[in-house]
Amino acid sequence: MPDPTPAPQVTRTVKRPVKKGNDLGTNLGIFALTFLLSLGGGYLMFNQPAKAPATASTTTATTPTPTTPTPAADDAATTPANDTATTTAASSEGEIFTKRGCVGCHSVSALGVTGGVTGPDLSKAYVNVADKHGMPVEDFLKKPNSAVMSSVLGANPLTDDERTQVLNALKAASEK
Repeated sequence: MPDPTPAPQVTRTVKRPVKKGNDLGTNLGIFALTFLLSLGGGYLMFNQPAKAPATASTTTATTPTPTTPTPAADDAATTPANDTATTTAASSEGEIFTKRGCVGCHSVSALGVTGGVTGPDLSKAYVNVADKHGMPVEDFLKKPNSAVMSSVLGANPLTDDERTQVLNALKAASEK
C-alpha cells in the first residue's frame, strides 16, 4: 500500500544571470564615446590646411576685363568674363576663410565664398554673433564660447592679423 503522507514540497529560487550592456549607464557611456570620436574625426577631417589660391597673375591673364561700358539693354545678360571677374574679386575679399580652412564647414555667400554646410553661412555673422553668443564678434574670435568653435580655434588660434582680416571680411559681407 502506498504511503498516505504526501512528500514535502521543496521551493527553489532560480537566479537568472543579468545581461551586461543593457543598462542605462552603459548605453550612455557608449553614446558619449561614439559622439566624442565622431566630433574628433570631423575636426581632424575639416581642420586641414587649405590649398594655395591661384596667384593674381594667373587669374588676371585668364580673365579679360571689358574696356567699354555695356549698354543698358545688355545689363541683364552678363558675359562669362564679367562673372569670372566678379568671382575673382569676391574670392580675394574672403580669401582668409579659405586660407584658415573655415570653408570646410562654412560658406560666406555674400562674398561668393562657397564651402561646407555643417556650420552656418557667415554672411551676417558680423551682426548676429553678439545676439547668438552674447559677445562681440571680435571677442568671439579671440575666445569662442561654443563647443565646436572653441575646439577649432583653441587648437589653432587666429593671429592678430588674421583676426583683423576675418573681421574686415565679415563686415564687408554684412554690408552687402
